[in-house]
Amino acid sequence: MESSEPKLPRCDVSKMTLLEYILLAASSLFIIIDPIALIPAFLAMTPRDTPARRTRTARLACMVAAGVLIFFTLIGERLFRLLGITMAAFKIAGSIVLLLIALDMLRARRSPVQETAEETDAGTEKDDIAVTPLAVPMLAGPGALSTAIVLHSQANGWAQEVALLSCIIVVCVASYIILRLASHGAGWISPIAMKIVTRIMGLLLAAVAIQFILDAIAEQKGKLF
Repeated sequence: MESSEPKLPRCDVSKMTLLEYILLAASSLFIIIDPIALIPAFLAMTPRDTPARRTRTARLACMVAAGVLIFFTLIGERLFRLLGITMAAFKIAGSIVLLLIALDMLRARRSPVQETAEETDAGTEKDDIAVTPLAVPMLAGPGALSTAIVLHSQANGWAQEVALLSCIIVVCVASYIILRLASHGAGWISPIAMKIVTRIMGLLLAAVAIQFILDAIAEQKGKLF
């Protein structure tokens, strides 16, 4: 006799359509990079810069971040094979990093996993913050790198791989636009709205992290049990 309890379908990234994969990749990367929450730190590190100089800094930082993310996306799996690390292990480890960031986002604050107070303070003393700490680790930090590598490992065919690289570029362009707008005045940003958006994105990121963990466990189920 069959159970009357409805069975929910399991989310399988490998069976996603191209559009579904693009939506997952773009939203996951945007949430983890979180350029909106980066605005206060960006402005604090460039107190004496003109809007034009801030714009140049943001442009260079986003270009470097895109390059770093694409580089590690392409070589990540090869590097893990060289080190003897399985993708399932990295998915779980990366998901834990994402979950830690998500928990801080639910508290409406920027996670120390993305950048520490010391890195922000060091940035205020530097003449050029574009490459470090703005590009790395604030934009392309451990969470963003983990997300990109995990998404690449789950890409099904060259179309999704190209889509992922395109999503990285699009998210970095969006980050540049947000920082550019902030460079010309942050008066249009409502602190309350920023906190609400940050909490919502934190909840979504937590769900993505848990799903990555479940997928990694499902992949290893036959080997572990």
